[in-house]
Amino acid sequence: MIKIVTRKYLGKQNVYDIGVEYDHNFAIKNGLIASNCFNKSHSTAYGYVTYQTAYLKANYPLEYMAALLTANSGDTDKVQRYITNCTNMGISIDPPDINRSGVDFTPTLGKILFGFSAVRNVGQNAIACILEARNETGFKSLADFCDRVDLRAVNRRTLESLIYCGAFDKIEPNRQQLINDLELVYDWAQSRAKDRASGQGNLLDLLGDGFSSTPNKRANNAFETAPKSKPVMDLPPQKKLQMEKELLGFYVSDHPLKSLRQIAPLLTPINLSQLGEQREEIRLCAVVMLNNVKKVVTKKGEQMAILQIEDLTTQSEAVVFPKTYERISSLLQVDTRLIIWGKVDRRDEQTQFILEDAEPVETVQMVMVELNPQQAGNIDELHRLKIILQEQSGDKEKAKMPVIGIIQTENSRKLVRLGWQFCVQDSRITVQALQNASFTAHIKSLTGSLSQK
Repeated sequence: MIKIVTRKYLGKQNVYDIGVEYDHNFAIKNGLIASNCFNKSHSTAYGYVTYQTAYLKANYPLEYMAALLTANSGDTDKVQRYITNCTNMGISIDPPDINRSGVDFTPTLGKILFGFSAVRNVGQNAIACILEARNETGFKSLADFCDRVDLRAVNRRTLESLIYCGAFDKIEPNRQQLINDLELVYDWAQSRAKDRASGQGNLLDLLGDGFSSTPNKRANNAFETAPKSKPVMDLPPQKKLQMEKELLGFYVSDHPLKSLRQIAPLLTPINLSQLGEQREEIRLCAVVMLNNVKKVVTKKGEQMAILQIEDLTTQSEAVVFPKTYERISSLLQVDTRLIIWGKVDRRDEQTQFILEDAEPVETVQMVMVELNPQQAGNIDELHRLKIILQEQSGDKEKAKMPVIGIIQTENSRKLVRLGWQFCVQDSRITVQALQNASFTAHIKSLTGSLSQK
């Protein structure tokens, strides 16, 4: 049952700390667990707060989630979980916008907008300066921005962070072009600021009535005289997302795993946020981004690694023991999309993923087997299919390629993942064997669309 581990006297009440197995406060008979057992006043207060938060989330979801994200902005794991909740609720999260963002997460136009305070290298003085200089018309370009803000508060590093996180995308979506322009524009704006401070101005400023010490009274077209660098290609999408992750702590404008959202549930019925609910003996599979690799040397001098991984729901830790690490170490590159296999391990009240194998998602080739309703309901046909797949499994440790069944009717198309015991070693040989046995089968890349063959 239970064990009283300490007893303390406070006033006229005895207060007990009850230690029980698992993460619960109290255990009762018949193996039942009662969690969060409090006295009546405490329970009433919690119930009232629960009612309030439930009411706000149900009736003002946008405002509620924005406030929740702001209140937990310092906790990366919580923010990522809440962003996932927003996605499930149909609420979009927009990256910072130089003309729209405020200090914190803000509900606007049916979406939640990232605040400047969530951007790395953007301090409170810089934020105050930006908001003060921004007027109703907003900033029209990078040069206009640099000309109007105080560059002593908004330094070059701050500007680079704002560009890389996407804050200037509505003005100029080519982030590499903005970074190149910044080298020239920043010096140009500093020179103009010095001229204004010393009471000097150039001819174009005087003609445009732009020589004024008040930012909002400067010539509206003064920034058009700013120098620009030669046109260049934009950053690759993956590089953009990488910089967003570095500066915001999350992928916001997109996520490298979003394109796999349709097919990932077929291969991975659970996500990383559900690892704690799984039994340790079960073999699990997950589609993840590899965020960090920490190499470790064991007492025997063998190399292993501790990985930081994430999916669309949360971040987690994975352990790669020496034998596995020796086999797959070349695949463990930061910012790589992987499909991983392994088991759950629980130690010191923490859940870890013990990684046993991995494969880049780009190289995973699934075997797609098309069955009509008659075949799907025919025991002999299913037995024939089972025999072929078992023959193609070979070494169970090396059989990783999944097999997906497609049951096609006149009005519907259902996809079913066959059990892990039917994974095969070589997709192409398996497809050929199925076709030779008169089954309709083809290969599908994990990164390909399910609607295409």
